[in-house]
Amino acid sequence: MTAYWISIYQEITDEAKLQAYAALAGPALTGAGGTFLVRGLPEATFEAGEETRTVLIEFDSVDAAVAAHDSAAYQEALAALDGGAVRDIRIVPAAD
Repeated sequence: MTAYWISIYQEITDEAKLQAYAALAGPALTGAGGTFLVRGLPEATFEAGEETRTVLIEFDSVDAAVAAHDSAAYQEALAALDGGAVRDIRIVPAAD
C-alpha cells in the first residue's frame, strides 16, 4: 500500500546545513524509490495552520519509506543536517 513521508519544518536554524542536507537527501530518497510530490511553503493555511516548509514524498509502502529513512545514504544526509533544522517527520499509509 502506498505511503507518504511528511516533513514539517518547524524551524530552520542553519541554512547552509539545510542546503548540504538537501543536496544529499533528495538523491538518497529518490534513489530509494521516493517521489517528491510537495516541497515548499503553503499558499494558504486554515485553522491552526502554520506557514512552515512542508515536504511530501510518496513511496510504494511504509516499509519502503522506513527503509529509505534508515538507509546509509539518508543517514549521511542527516549527518550533514546536524541540527540545522527542527522538523516533524511522519510516515503515513495511504487511505484505503
